[in-house]
Amino acid sequence: MIDHIATFILILGLELVLGIDNILVISILVGRIEKTRRERARLIGLFLALILRIATLALLLAITGIKTSIIFGLSVRDLVMLGGGMFLLWKAITEIHHTVEIIEVGDDERKSTASNFNRAVRDIVLLDIVFSLDSVITAIGLTREIWVIIPAVIVSFLAILAFAKPIGEFILARPSLKILALSFLVTIGVTLFIEGLHQHVPRTLIYLPMGFAIIVELLQMRFEANKKNRAHQVLQATPDAHA
Repeated sequence: MIDHIATFILILGLELVLGIDNILVISILVGRIEKTRRERARLIGLFLALILRIATLALLLAITGIKTSIIFGLSVRDLVMLGGGMFLLWKAITEIHHTVEIIEVGDDERKSTASNFNRAVRDIVLLDIVFSLDSVITAIGLTREIWVIIPAVIVSFLAILAFAKPIGEFILARPSLKILALSFLVTIGVTLFIEGLHQHVPRTLIYLPMGFAIIVELLQMRFEANKKNRAHQVLQATPDAHA
């Protein structure tokens, strides 16, 4: 029983680390949906992703060939990682271009909310499958007890559900943070592609610089806010000084 608890905690930790990538991706994908429908897109996308992740888990428990080479020395897992990495790169670079060049969604496109909504939900589900594949394979390597793995997946899902909206809206409201998040997604896309070619990339090489860059950006934002407050106080005090 103690072994199962320890395995549950380990798998939960892996899933929560995955959740960092997921929250960043979800924040960007729902950014082009009108604000009133973003929460619904997050919920539907995440629930569908959860169902498919559990289905993937059950499928992988039933088969053993996901790491077996099928073409050019690449396995199913490798092909998924390569495809997912290129897809993420394309999405992130496209969004960086739109953000930097201030390309807004046109009125006609914005009115086509069903198309944007469905596209965001689809992308959330597809990228979640890509991100979760390695963690699911690792979880199966730790234990084949599905009743240990599924609760860890569900708990991590609830954590993502709780933090996706506040973190996402915080990022979308601040262009500098949005560009920073997109830059991290480019890094993650490159990492997925490299790992699809059988080259391991330590996650610390991604998350430590990511954390440092976020801290620097938050300090910069705090400085700008204090600078504006100081300027406002000086303006308010100026009439009193002349009086």
